[in-house]
This record gives sequence, C-alpha cells and structure tokens, in this order.
Amino acid sequence: MKANEEMVACATSHDEVDWHAIDWHKANQNVRRLQARIVKATQEGRWGKVKALQRLLTRSFSGKALAVRRVTENQGKNTPGVDGEIWDTPTKKAGAVPSLRQRGYRPFPLRRMYIPKSSDPKKLRPLGIPAMKDRAMQALYLLALDPIAETTADPNSYGFRKGRSTADASEQCFKLLCRRNSSEWILEGDIKSCYDRISHEWLLAHIPMDKAILKKWLKAGFIEKHIYHATDEGTPQGGIISPVLANMTLDGLESELRKQFPKNRKAQVNFDRYADDFIVTGKTREVLEEEVLPIVENFLSPRGLELSKEKTCITHIEDGFDFLGQNVRKYHGKLIIKPATKNVKAFLEKARCTIETNATTSAGNLIARLNPVIQGWANYHCHACSKQTYTDVDSAIFEKLWNWAGRRHRNKGQRWIKAKYFKSVGCRNWVFSGITRKPDGSNRAIHLRPASYTPIKRHIKVRGEANPYDPEWETYFEHRLGVKMEMNLNGRKRLLNLWKSQNGLCPVCGQKITEITGWHNHHIIWRSKGGSDTAENQVLLHPNCHSKVHCQKLPVVKPRPAKGAPKA
Repeated sequence: MKANEEMVACATSHDEVDWHAIDWHKANQNVRRLQARIVKATQEGRWGKVKALQRLLTRSFSGKALAVRRVTENQGKNTPGVDGEIWDTPTKKAGAVPSLRQRGYRPFPLRRMYIPKSSDPKKLRPLGIPAMKDRAMQALYLLALDPIAETTADPNSYGFRKGRSTADASEQCFKLLCRRNSSEWILEGDIKSCYDRISHEWLLAHIPMDKAILKKWLKAGFIEKHIYHATDEGTPQGGIISPVLANMTLDGLESELRKQFPKNRKAQVNFDRYADDFIVTGKTREVLEEEVLPIVENFLSPRGLELSKEKTCITHIEDGFDFLGQNVRKYHGKLIIKPATKNVKAFLEKARCTIETNATTSAGNLIARLNPVIQGWANYHCHACSKQTYTDVDSAIFEKLWNWAGRRHRNKGQRWIKAKYFKSVGCRNWVFSGITRKPDGSNRAIHLRPASYTPIKRHIKVRGEANPYDPEWETYFEHRLGVKMEMNLNGRKRLLNLWKSQNGLCPVCGQKITEITGWHNHHIIWRSKGGSDTAENQVLLHPNCHSKVHCQKLPVVKPRPAKGAPKA
C-alpha cells in the first residue's frame, strides 16, 4: 500500500497538465505525508532515509504543483526576474509544473534592485529577484528542506519560521527579564551583513539538500545596470529559500551557549533570536564580555560571519534597549515593553506622507489608504504596553488630518469643516469620515479607525519544541491559527464569521485559509445572475480555487457551520 502511495506522490509524467483539474487536496496530502516522514527520519538520525524522502518529494508532481502555486499567489507574483517572464495564466502555470526538472537545470542570475530599509527608509538595501522558474525550484526544494530545519532548529529562534512571529520573540524577551531576580545585563548582537557574508563552503558542507542544486543557486550571480556580477559569498536577499538557509546557519548557537551555561548556573545566560537579530542575557557584564562574547564570535567565524563592533553592545536593563521595533526597559523594578521611539517616528512619517500625497483625493479614499496602515502598525504592537502610545499617535494623525481639511477649504470656517469631515459615530465624536463606492456602485460611509481602538492582548508564546510538520503537534497549531486569524480579522466581523463558519477551510480544496494563502470573497449565486450581497450568499476561497470556480463554472456549496461557530 505504501509503495503505491509513493508512486502516486512521485508521479511526474504529466505531459499535459490542466491547472484547474489538479486535485489540490490530494497534492497537499501527498506532500504533508512525505514531510511528516522526513521529520520522523530526522528525529531518528536516519539521514540516508531523509535523503531518499527528499528526492522523492522534489521529483513528485504534487510537490512541483504546490511550488508553482506558491510563487504565483504570493505578493511578488507580478515581479519578473532578468528574463522578464511571469506566470499569470493557467496555461503558463500548467506548463511550468513539468519544467521543474533537475537534469539540465541552470538558474538565471538575479535581478538586483534596491528597496528602503525598514529601520531607516532613507537608506536602501539590496534585493535579488530570481526568475520565476528559479523561484519555483527554490519553493520545491524548500518543501523538502523546511521539515529538517524545523526539527533541528534552536527552541528560541522565531524569525521566518512557520507558526512563529515577532510576538513570540518579544514574549520570550519578557519572560527572560521580567522577574526581580532576572538577568540585568543584555548583549545586543548585530551580525554584520548576515545574508551577504555567509560562507558558501559552510553551506555546501552542512545544509542537508542536493549539493549540486544549492551550488548553482549560490553561484548564480546577479545583474545590476546590465552588468553581470559573480557571487562568492552570501545568500541573496529575495530568494524564497534564503531565510531558511540563514536560519540553519545560525541554528546551534543557543545549544552552544547552553553547553557552557546550563540553566541551573548562577550566570543566568539565556538566548532569544529573531532571524539575524539576537540578545543574550547575563547576570553580570563581565560574564557577557569575557565568556559569552568569545563563544558567539567562535561560533560565527567558521560560517564567514562576524559581529558588528559598532552596533553590538552590552546594556543594563534599567537603561533599556530596542528589540524588533520595541523598547525593553525596567522602571523601578518593573519591566515595560512598549513601541520604540524610532518605530513610532517611522510610522508617523509614513502616515503623514500618505496624507500629504493625497491632498486632492476624497476623504473616503484617504481613509481607505490610512486604515490598513494604522491597523497594521497597531496590531504589531498590541501585545506590548502600547495604550498611551496609541493615544499619542491618534492625536498626531488627527492634527495632520485637520490641517489637510483646512487646506482644502481655505474659505470655510472651522465649524463647517468639522460638520463636513468630523462626525459623531455612536459614542465617539470627532471621527474623520468620508464616502466610498461599493462594487455595485452605491455609496457607503467609511470612518477612520484610531489605533487606540485596538485592544491590548497578552500573547501566548509558542512552545519551543513545537514542530508544524510533526503530526503530534497538529491540533496545537490549529488552535494557535484560530487565535491568530481572529486577531487579524478583528474589526472585519463578516470576514471573521465567514472564516469561523467554514472552520477555517476552503470548501473547494479542503485546505486551511491563512494569511499566507490569502483568500477571496466568492458569491455562491453570482451577482451578475441576481445573487445578493448577504453573508448567506458568500464564502471564502483560496485565490487559485476562486479562479478555478469561475473558469470551470463549478458550483460551490456553503459549508455547514462548525459546532459552536457563529452564523455568518
């Protein structure tokens, strides 16, 4: 029976692929089964078995189809590489699936471009854009590599890992420093140009995947201003597999520290990492300077990495430090984590820029642009002590909007401006309001959602040993996904109720609807055929499943609400 299943998973002889005829539920089942077996073999140390399962997965039709689906549904799907090609039609996607072959594969150089740094928008950082086929090949091999990365990862590593986030890293930071007898000194580690300096020799010797394919990606080079540049070190920022390679390069640092400083020692050395940003806590400054710092430097050196002497520093908890956009500091023995001053300034600069660049647009369109910016920033900080910061931010945005309205109507008085733009909504006064158009052409009122209306909620940190590819942790991650989606859809009551009524599943393929997969709102009876806009006539589908339904005119049955779920 197992042999037959492996043959199905490994079937690659699909000469003519109909994109909308692919059974995505079966494809996901095949891939998840192989990933679970890779996890088990890794836990048992059977590396020969791991290699065989990876080979099976990377040559399977299911793996190739899911890889193409991933790169054609993410945010960069319309950004071409140096070949100028994008896969934007079902025919192109179907043709791409059998093209993902190992024999004769040669990646294109990356297209070099520059984007603003998140920490300082005035500075630029390089980004390498692979061609579509190279992205799909990376996504395919990532399906086989990520289960190993999750199984062997450090318990307190949270960056670019499935089911983990910055909120987990912040909560770990709080747990390490919140008690009266906690460590008082913190080593803030900053790795100098981490992605650009990782040793190719180290990666080829230690990353458990096809070495020939990995070497081709590392040596592909990049093109900038029509000039080719070779790459002798580093992984390109922009490749799908690069964050996992960087994580696997840094994994092992926590266990190295734990060997020297067991938990029961008085030195109180603990570790917290998000991608290439990390902190190490210690009881005294001397412990961090004389014992911890040499261990970190010796760990990084064989990997071609080094700490930045300018940015790496040792700080006392009462002086505070910034970590992942938040300030961590003790005030009279009480630990407070709140939005960092730099982060607040960057956010306000973005909000003010949005208002200034929309000087002539309508109030409704301006609100539609501002609300996602405000809500996204507020959601990021909703697990910290952010209430006072939210109020200050709302006041600054209100002042900017009042000036915006005054400049549009220089001959009108303040009473007139207030009556036109600042309404009373329920118990709230001075709510910036406008009118937008619905898809059916009718008007609807829209209001600015202030940051202070985002509730503060304590985040529950993911368990260090949790593995999203291990079937034993399936129910644990399902519960966490439900909590996360409920928070992300807060303020969008209809979407939240639809998601809950479907038990978080797409009725077409039966797979989970998450932030990563995205979703489309589908009308069961099309509006062009007289369908209504009510919740009873709507269902959430994956973008690809939505396209399949419309192309093949498939009927969609609204799923029965899960037990205890609200009616949409």
